[in-house]
Amino acid sequence: MEFAMGLEPCMLCMSQRFVYLGLAFVFMLGALHNPYFGGHKRYGSLLLLLSLAGLGLASRQLYLQSLPADLVPACGPSFSYMVDAFPFTEVLMTMIKGSGSCAEVQWSFLGLSIAGWSFVLFSGLTVYNLRLTLVRTKILLV
Repeated sequence: MEFAMGLEPCMLCMSQRFVYLGLAFVFMLGALHNPYFGGHKRYGSLLLLLSLAGLGLASRQLYLQSLPADLVPACGPSFSYMVDAFPFTEVLMTMIKGSGSCAEVQWSFLGLSIAGWSFVLFSGLTVYNLRLTLVRTKILLV
């Protein structure tokens, strides 16, 4: 959406992207490895942690979007500028906490913002990963 629609991603959006990439990598690694004897629980646990992290980030963004205009935190610089100008720890903290730009709803579909759809997707992935971790399966991706 960034390139097709010209939407500028905020810090929490970038954080959620990194979680999506992490989930995709672990899913792909687990599918290629196809572990037996408890390996699916290790992959499932890692996927569960990642999906819970994404759920937390999406929840934070939904919270910021629900705030009245006078309570929204101040907007910060763009992600690319922060990576160039600030230390990594400060960039990481801003990515987790978000800024005023995270409260802006730039796009919505069926009444849900991008953060809302991310929340729905991370919720589904959390339920799937709980099942993957707690229920014994013979194939990793069922």
